Amino acid sequence: MKGMLEICAMKGIKPHTSGKQTDKKHVMLLALMLLVQTCACAQDEKKRKEKMSPMQCKPESGVCERPEIKDFQAHTAVPKPKEKAVKIIYFTDPICSSCWGIEAQLRKLKLAYGSNYIIEYRMGGLLPDWNYNVGGISKPSDVAAHWEQASAYYDMPIDGKIWLEDPLHSSYPPSIAYKAAQMQNSEKANKFLREIREMVFLRKKNITKWEHLEAAAKKAGLNIRQFKNDYNGKAKALFEEDLQLSRAMGVKGFPTLIFTNTKGSKEVIYGSASYQTYETALRKVFPAASKINYDKKWEALFSEYHSLTAKEFAELSELPRNESEKFLNKLSALGHLTKITAGSGALWTLNKTLHSGNIR
Repeated sequence: MKGMLEICAMKGIKPHTSGKQTDKKHVMLLALMLLVQTCACAQDEKKRKEKMSPMQCKPESGVCERPEIKDFQAHTAVPKPKEKAVKIIYFTDPICSSCWGIEAQLRKLKLAYGSNYIIEYRMGGLLPDWNYNVGGISKPSDVAAHWEQASAYYDMPIDGKIWLEDPLHSSYPPSIAYKAAQMQNSEKANKFLREIREMVFLRKKNITKWEHLEAAAKKAGLNIRQFKNDYNGKAKALFEEDLQLSRAMGVKGFPTLIFTNTKGSKEVIYGSASYQTYETALRKVFPAASKINYDKKWEALFSEYHSLTAKEFAELSELPRNESEKFLNKLSALGHLTKITAGSGALWTLNKTLHSGNIR
């Protein structure tokens, strides 16, 4: 009885009294009601935290999720390919660490099977803004620690200190910028996306700022005047279309890759996966896929991709991972490559003059 009175007193509730005697039944009823309300509030708070967290990124799950989206809708129609036998719809985000983690696999897939498919990049809107104060990754400093974990897990160089020094307020501006680049040329747009990812993951550049977006656009070979006009204009509507499509299909996280053929059959790969997983998905929807025995020498690989991490070079060259970094360091020492250190990893870029030679 005493404990129930204390609960009521804490809530500022005065039970009915009959003379000097407190109505015991009324006290018990009030206390029970308060207990039910407290439990309900706790459940509501838990749901609110889950809903309001802008990102749920866990390297071991291989995905950066938007918790407000339900599971992928298998019945949702996927546009059939027209130009090639297979179409891959890739839902991604410029600041998605799990997407950065599969760059090696996708680059190898392009070299080995690029003639069989066309890939369509769609922006998913991982971080609208930071109007959140609870749950999961809810503030910039949370991302710094997460990125350090992701770097080790994916074996890809990442410097998370940007989230402490010059944090991004949203992933929407670079996503809109990608759509502006895509309006000009899809290949150049993909080069642009790679460039802004290197900027944010390795060079600690805040890619919401126009100066960095413009620099990346120039490097990708885009028409800057058109790029700026589209960025401030139609690209916003195209980005919104991507968001609507991802919601309609129930894409709740990134990376999500949907492989589909001319008959409408599809394979969905949710989260980061091995190269063999992507190759298997492609062959499931297109068993007759032709594989190219591409040139695995370093000159050819760096001519195709002007920057590579040790993991990427190991995947593409098929050198053991413990040998790939030593080989890249050797090329760097000889002046063929430039090494850029970021966090606990590094990126190697091709020098302007490609030095030939049988180094391997």
